[in-house]
Amino acid sequence: MENKEKITQIILDALRDLNDELQVAELGNPTPETRIYGPKAYLDSVSLVILVADVERRGAETLGVNIVLADERAVSQTRSPFRTVQSLADYLDIIIKEKSPK
Repeated sequence: MENKEKITQIILDALRDLNDELQVAELGNPTPETRIYGPKAYLDSVSLVILVADVERRGAETLGVNIVLADERAVSQTRSPFRTVQSLADYLDIIIKEKSPK
């Protein structure tokens, strides 16, 4: 499995686990297109923080890279990386590539 697929799977698994508590029908079977945060999305700010912390933890465990997703860079972007599973996976992939030795 490629890194991008692993990243997407990490996010999907974290979202499913979070939904065990939230019980939002639309989050029961998330896909890369599933909206996470923003207009027509299913998470409030507290749920987003929980998801981000879980994705950071899972990313460190699975990929061996310590990452911080909720930083000034993420929140200052014109298009939030937290919009969808795919946009978050793309952002996480960029962060991991920047941290990897060249």
